[in-house]
Order: sequence, then structure tokens, then C-alpha cells
Amino acid sequence: MRNELSAAAGLQAATVKHPEALAGVIGVVDDLRDLARAAGRDDLDSRLGMVAAKLGDPRVRLVVVGEPQSGMSTLVNSLVGVTVSPTDGRPSVPVIVEYGVAPAATAVKKAAGGVERQAIDPRHPGPALAVPGVVRAEFAEPSPLLHGGLVVMDAPGSAVHDNVAWSMIAAADVVLYVVDAASELSERQLDYLRRVEQMCPSVICVLSKIDRNPNWSLTLGRDRALLEASGLNFAVAPVSALLHRQATELGDPQRDRDSGVPQLLEHLNDYVITRADAVAISAAARDIALITDQLGATMRAESDALRDPRSRAEITRRLAATRAEAEALRQRTASWQVTLVDGAAELGADIEHDLRHRLRTLVREAEAEITSADPAPKWAEFGADLDARICGAIEENFVIAHHRAEELAEQVAAKFPPNHRVPTLPELRVTDPDAVLAPVQPLEPLESAKASIGQQALSALRGSYGGILMVGLATSLLGMSLVNWYSAGAGLLLGLNALFDDRRARKQRRQAEAKMAVARLVDDVVFQIGKESRNRLRTLQRVLRDHYTDIATEVVRTADDALRAAETAGLRYGQGREHRLAELDANLTRLRSIRQRADAL
Repeated sequence: MRNELSAAAGLQAATVKHPEALAGVIGVVDDLRDLARAAGRDDLDSRLGMVAAKLGDPRVRLVVVGEPQSGMSTLVNSLVGVTVSPTDGRPSVPVIVEYGVAPAATAVKKAAGGVERQAIDPRHPGPALAVPGVVRAEFAEPSPLLHGGLVVMDAPGSAVHDNVAWSMIAAADVVLYVVDAASELSERQLDYLRRVEQMCPSVICVLSKIDRNPNWSLTLGRDRALLEASGLNFAVAPVSALLHRQATELGDPQRDRDSGVPQLLEHLNDYVITRADAVAISAAARDIALITDQLGATMRAESDALRDPRSRAEITRRLAATRAEAEALRQRTASWQVTLVDGAAELGADIEHDLRHRLRTLVREAEAEITSADPAPKWAEFGADLDARICGAIEENFVIAHHRAEELAEQVAAKFPPNHRVPTLPELRVTDPDAVLAPVQPLEPLESAKASIGQQALSALRGSYGGILMVGLATSLLGMSLVNWYSAGAGLLLGLNALFDDRRARKQRRQAEAKMAVARLVDDVVFQIGKESRNRLRTLQRVLRDHYTDIATEVVRTADDALRAAETAGLRYGQGREHRLAELDANLTRLRSIRQRADAL
């Protein structure tokens, strides 16, 4: 790989989009932006701005997205040939890698009034990127892949950066959605892909970690069937970034083919890079069609209302109704934050109480088992069984937390109009309790184990000595020797009694020690799981807060816009009516022309 990189050094990145081929669609986008601004649709103007930015970039923007721990960063590092994205599982910042003659890296940080750029070590960027305030990392690498005209963007796989990931998807020419080959696509992932397809129609599903999953071919077939049933015509590429890296290091072409990465690059070259102009025009034409439809519906509705004088009374009535609806919406959505905060607090308290109740029940059951028998002989088996029951209790607790979180999301959603869906929630269920419990120390061994034969003999001797001495002294008054049949029998009886008392006392000590070990283990579990539960619930609350904050802003804006439109329409029945009609007719004619030009592309 290093030889290939050095061969690429000194060259300029290839241009895969050609301005002369895209000039027509760029002109259509510029004309449509003028109409969107004239209509006061800043949201549509912003979307068209992203379309124009994609068309103006001569390279292909490849965005890699997916869920945490799905192998996104490992794939990016394998494609580029060097480590640019951390793979330790910790939350990271967005990473953008483009072609450069020599390796370079820049950390982009927040600053007063904007951002500031700081050069960092491209081979050890981790410490510099972990500093608070870093918003993204930009790398330049002399990679053949990048020299071919690609810009690779690694979107963060954390719910905290969800808005950042969506903004990167909106700016993408092609999206690689990375999923683990261990399981098939879930309904939540399919819904996510539907949303991605609306913003970027060129999507490839990458089935990662096939080297770790021998049954990946079954998952591949199932994923293709699920995508087809969902109406998503996406290619599915099975890859192993680990095999690709090993093949590169060993110079093994067969292993490289087995990794699936060369096939993925061939697909990108055949269907994206070599057809970059056509792909860009097709995506832009789709956005243009959607936006022209939205603008046309708004303009035609206003024009129809202005042309019908009989609708003046209806407009006046609608104005009053719109004012009432806007005020009702504001009052209805004002309480969603209280519902979310109170619901999150109740959810946290209930989940903590449920966890403590389950573990307390396990402790009582374990203490009953310890009391009923000596714990020493089967202590290891007891510990393994207790660990399994603790894992089961934790899984059930987090399942309840997930269902309660869905109920909370629905309660908050009920504060908004019914056309707003519940957001995609972070997964609260625990599929691998052992990983969560890794910091917890295992059940302690019993120090007061069974006594050895020598210790038991010594306890028996101590007891028999007292019996011989006591009875021997009594019988010596009758003229017998100190050791006689009577004193020997008494010594034997008291020795056996002492032996049994010692065994019983040791058993009781082992039982007490076992109960203390169980209590300490459960206390550590409560401490660790409580922290994990609180972290997940806080993440859930942040996701719901951000989602419904956006919706609340949108609802209020919708109400204000409707009220403003109704008031404006009412006023236009005065002297400006004819002028506004002429303006709308001209804009509709211009909009139809733009749509025809887009369709011709």
C-alpha cells in the first residue's frame, strides 16, 4: 500500500464532474432559488444551496454512516489506507479525508464568531481531536482512492451528533450505510434508510465484519429481500476491512478479493465515479421536482383564492380560524417540556427501583440457598448460576426501560399535531450484559474453606483432653488412675462433640462469608448498572429534547406562517389584488418553465 501511495504522490486529484455537463442544471437551480427566496421559503432555498454545492464540487462526496460499533471507521481507514478515524468505540467528531500530495491533518474548533483551524499530527491525531470544542477533523492523504476523485466523509455514529450526520448525508453524492453482518436489517434501520434515500438517492449498504460471521451469506440474502420489500433498490456489498488490511500488508491478492473491498471499489467506480455527471444531474432533478411541486402548490392556492371574489368572506372566516388554531397550537405545545422532564424523572426512578427490587430478590434467594447447605463444595457453580440470574435480571430491566421510553416518547408526541412521528429512539435494551458488567469484580472465593484432617484431629484432641482430665480427676478419688476406661470414654465423647461443634462453626462462618460476598457483588452490580442506565436514559432524554424542540419550533413557525398568509391574503383583496395576481401568474409560468427544463435534463 505504501508503494501505491508513493506512486500517487505529486499528482492532482482527478476531476470526475465536468462543469460544462452540469451548467444546465446549475442554471435551473439558480433560477429556482430566486423563486424560493421571492416566496419567502428560506428552507427550500437552503436545500437548493446544498444541491448547488454538490453540483459545484468537481469530486464525488462519499459519506459513510451507520450505527456505533458497526465498523464504519474501520472501513474508512481501510479504504484510505491509513488510520484517520478512531476505532476504540468512543464518540468521535466527523472526519473528512481528501487528496493531498503529503499527509496533513487539521482540527476545526469552535471560536468566537466562527471557527479556527489548527494543524495537528496526521499520524497521531487522537489527543488533539479529544480536546473540547473540536467540531470536525480534515485530513489530506496521497491515497489512490482519493486521487481517483473521491472525498471520504466519516459521519459520527452517535445520537449526540445526529444533526451533523444528516447534514453530511444532505451534502453527499453517494452514501455507504454500514451494518454489522451479525444480524439482519431491523425495521428501525429500514426506516432510517428510507429517510436517507429521500436526501441522497445513491445509497450502498455495506455488510461489514464478514470475517467474524461465518453465516454472513444468509444475512446478505435476507437484507436484500428486506430492502426489496421496502421498495429500496440498494446494492448490498459484503466486506471485511480487516481482511483487506491484512491482504495489503501481506501482498495477498486472493485474500483481498475475499475481503470484498475491491468489489465495492469497482462498484463505486462503475456506477458512481464514471457516471458522476449523470448521478449528480439525476439527484438534482429529483430535488428540483420536489421543490417545484411545493412552490407550485402554494402559488396556485393563493392564486385561486384571489381569483374568486366569493371567497372573500371565506378568507375572513379562515383568518379568524387560523388565529384560533395558531394560539391553540402554542398552548398545546407549551407543556411538552414539562411532560418530557417529569416523564424522564419518573422513568429513571422506576427503572432504578425495578433494578434494585430484582437484585434484592436475587439476594434473598441466594441467601436462602446458602443457609440451606454448606456453600463451599459448589461455590463456583453457585457463582456461575448467580451471574446468569443477574444478567437475566439486567436484560429484563433494560427491556422494561426501552418499552417505557417508547411510551414516554408517545406521551410527548401527543402534545403535537398527529402528523409528527415519534423519533428513532436509541436502543436501551442490553444484548450483551457481560460487556456492561465487565468492570464488576467476580464473586469472591470463600477464605474459610473446609478444615484439613490435621485441623479436625487437633480440635478433637482439644475436646478429648478436657474429658479425660475432668473424668480422670474424679475417678482418681476412687483410687483409679488418671487414664482409665471411664476417662477414656469421656474423652472420646467430648472429642467427637468438639469436632462436630468445630464443623458447625466453620460452616456458619462460610455461610456468613458467602452472604457478604453476594451482597458485595450485588452492590457493585447496582453501582455499575445504575450508571449505565442513567447514561442511556440521559441520552434518550437528549434525543427526545432535540427532536421535539425542532418540532415545536416548526409547529410555531407553521402556525405563524399560516396566520401571516391568511392575513396577507385578506389584505390582497384590496388595491393590490390585481398586481399580486399578475405576479403569481408570472411566477407560475416561470416555475413551469423551470420544471420543463429539469425534466429535459
